[in-house]
Amino acid sequence: MSGPGQGEATAGRFFEQVYGAVLQVPRGRVTSYGAISALVAGHPGAARTVGWALHGLPPDRVDEVPWWRVINAQGRISTSCRTHSADMQRALLEEEGVRFGPDGRVDLDRFGWTG
Repeated sequence: MSGPGQGEATAGRFFEQVYGAVLQVPRGRVTSYGAISALVAGHPGAARTVGWALHGLPPDRVDEVPWWRVINAQGRISTSCRTHSADMQRALLEEEGVRFGPDGRVDLDRFGWTG
């Protein structure tokens, strides 16, 4: 039986699992929201929730958890966050050596990480 606040506790645990998985992504590599979802035990197919978790990073963890290393499955940046824009994400990735093709995609065969 679930009590009051149990859903928030479950979401909080899931978000922490997401942050732990994202912390494993090496510098200069990228992964997808779906790949992170698959790494988090018991939550395959929760790619959108991974995005929500990263969007909801507490301000004191934004520099700690490399949210910028998570892109969509097509190799594109898909953030629409005003605080952490697509341009900012691209700049952070390029600073780590990740290269974008003329179509704005990252070659996942070259720069992808699956865990």
